[in-house]
Amino acid sequence: MKEEIWYCRGSRASELARLLRGRYALRAVERKPAARSASPANPSPASDFDGDAAIVWLADLKGGDLPLARKMARGRSGVRIVGVAATAQMNGASRRGLFACLLPRAPRMILEQTIAAAFENIALARRESSAREELARAERETEELNRIGVALSETRDTDVLLDLILRKAREITGADAGSLYLAEERRNEGTDDRPAVPGSVAADRKSPERWLRFKLTQNDTRQFPYAEDIVPIRENSIAGYAAMHGEVISIADAYHMPPGVPYGFNSSYDEQTGYRTKSLLAVPMKNGRGDVLGVLQLINCKRRKDARLTKAEDVPRATHAFPARAIRLALSLASQAAVAYENSCLYRDIETLFEGFVRAAVTAIEQRDPTTSGHSLRVSTMTTGLAEIVDKAAAGPFRQIRFSAEQMKEIRYAALLHDFGKVGVREEVLVKAKKLYPHQVALLQNRFDYVRKDLEAATERNKYQALLESGREAALEQAARHDEELRARMAELDEAFAVIQQANEPSTLPAGQFEKLYEIARRTYRDPRGAEHPLLTSDEVRFLSIRQGSLDPAERLQIESHVVHSFNFLREIPWTKGIREIPHIARSHHEKLNGMGYPYRLKGEDIPIQARMMTICDIFDALSASDRPYKRALPPERALSVLEAAVRDNELDPELFRLFLEGKIFLLSLKTS
Repeated sequence: MKEEIWYCRGSRASELARLLRGRYALRAVERKPAARSASPANPSPASDFDGDAAIVWLADLKGGDLPLARKMARGRSGVRIVGVAATAQMNGASRRGLFACLLPRAPRMILEQTIAAAFENIALARRESSAREELARAERETEELNRIGVALSETRDTDVLLDLILRKAREITGADAGSLYLAEERRNEGTDDRPAVPGSVAADRKSPERWLRFKLTQNDTRQFPYAEDIVPIRENSIAGYAAMHGEVISIADAYHMPPGVPYGFNSSYDEQTGYRTKSLLAVPMKNGRGDVLGVLQLINCKRRKDARLTKAEDVPRATHAFPARAIRLALSLASQAAVAYENSCLYRDIETLFEGFVRAAVTAIEQRDPTTSGHSLRVSTMTTGLAEIVDKAAAGPFRQIRFSAEQMKEIRYAALLHDFGKVGVREEVLVKAKKLYPHQVALLQNRFDYVRKDLEAATERNKYQALLESGREAALEQAARHDEELRARMAELDEAFAVIQQANEPSTLPAGQFEKLYEIARRTYRDPRGAEHPLLTSDEVRFLSIRQGSLDPAERLQIESHVVHSFNFLREIPWTKGIREIPHIARSHHEKLNGMGYPYRLKGEDIPIQARMMTICDIFDALSASDRPYKRALPPERALSVLEAAVRDNELDPELFRLFLEGKIFLLSLKTS
């Protein structure tokens, strides 16, 4: 620090200043200098001021030096004023702004101690100011790192995250360019050759060989195409050495490498693009376990952040080596980046795992009821398509509805899993195609066959008895009559079985068919032990009397219970905050606006809009999907007509149905089939 003593020429302070000659630089100042008389030997206070110098101004209070000294000291931390005056002159006003006061004939020792104290006070103030500035800068850097950490932790998309990591690393270090490498471990045995994050369970299998994948590059000065590439982790490259040893490498000039290092600089990029690399910093990205997940390579630390290194000759004066502060910041960010990247990979793996679970769940549903194969996927595709249209609506009742990416995922999963509760429904009810179960039809068929055989046997017995009791001619005549009666009885059985077969179909029975059923049920037959039984059991009559469809009320309640089963199953899953409404959306897809739906008979706005969208898509697919044992598929036009009728009956949301029609969402079902 340069130390100077300033004073006004001819003042009483001159005598004291001369005592300090040889120890400090002296500057004599004119009290009223002429503009043209100022010079290095005779400076004016407003000129020739070295901001780095420390100055003690000896001001003669009686001679009027104080105003001039105060004017010079104003706003300058490196100036202290020592007043020179008799004791009687040192009043409160005179002392304001003074570091100390001395008598005109102060002893040399007192003078030297006072001046030394003034310079020490300046040095102390500067150290304090520097410390405050360093603390403020550290606080700003900490805040910036915290902001970066928050941004990194909130970014789930891996590609977006990597771009953010490199961009923020360049910003806080002032780097003009940079690259990001990811460490991968490839197993050299087995069939699974997918890259694994170092330190993961997958990476520990077999004998991995480690690679660096050149993933990303950025440059403020030049834009150029690049392609991902992989290189083995070796000591002969800067990034490879940093990854292998987990060490920071800082190079002041890439074209003048330190002697004895095993790595070298690959100048091919500079040669191809005309760029000029000088300072270089390679920082390993380590997770909490010390595993190196990647390497940040930063290039050309700029003196000014807005500089552009368009000319190679500009690089030496526009850049410098990465300072220690930048290295510390880069290391801190690299640690945050490693954790964020690892979490991103974990989040991606969890999503992949969950996608697999959803696919398995849908497969389980469809294996129980193969006739509905593809239904869940088609409903999901249509519902998300309708949600996208609702999200973009600029007018109408849904103009303020917007779905986030998480909510769109929520809608997709809810639609895929909306029928999962069918796993809790008895399979025979779930796949019931006709009013009677197959085993009931088989028993009925066997019963009618038995009755036929019993009639045939009875006829033969009657014919034999006639032969024994009557003559041949009479027996033949009676045999013909018995055969005629048998044919009539057989015809009646066939007609009755035809009525039963027709009644067994899930379509609505024609008028009068129920009376025929009841008439058949009143008929009886005898078993081999002679016990009498009705031709139709009460259960068979009850099922065959179903007026529409194939299910009786109890079975329909079982089918409807799949919604509650779905809800009970889905609510057991610890959904993340963004998709936690999946169970509530799925359980409402059979509710109707008029309150006639199930299972909770919700009305209007009580039904989530996501469920209202799904209901339209679910009904359309159920109507128009391929033939099922209990119904024929309707053409799309006819299925839309059924939906229109449901809108008129206040079952479906009219605005959502309008968007469904105008957006031709129903075509998505046909494309997915």
